[in-house]
Amino acid sequence: MTGDAHEVPRSRLARWLLPGGAEPDPRFTLANERTFLAWIRTGMALIAGGIAIEGFLADTLVTPLRTVFVIGLLVLGLLVSVGAGLRWLRVERAMREKTPLPFPVLVPLLAVGGALAAALVLVIVFTLWR
Repeated sequence: MTGDAHEVPRSRLARWLLPGGAEPDPRFTLANERTFLAWIRTGMALIAGGIAIEGFLADTLVTPLRTVFVIGLLVLGLLVSVGAGLRWLRVERAMREKTPLPFPVLVPLLAVGGALAAALVLVIVFTLWR
């Protein structure tokens, strides 16, 4: 606290998750939050895709292949969602401590996961069109 009469004390949870450091410019905090929300939307889309495949392609895809695809999308959606929360926290801490921003682990994870999903879809499409 700087002694400013307008400064509101942070909650216990905020002090526990974000100990020390100085309050960053609110614009950067809000940008970090928007990025978090974009990652969460991506995770939710992956989960919704897994649910859609299970619900709508039961007659089209053989069960083992469908199960692998659905589980893959659900796990990727879970990892992206958890990673989004961890990334938000790491970036917020870095901004408060004025240290370099952390490496975005979600980017290669999603790139590899997306490429694998696309490759599997291509295999399925070419197999069904024979």
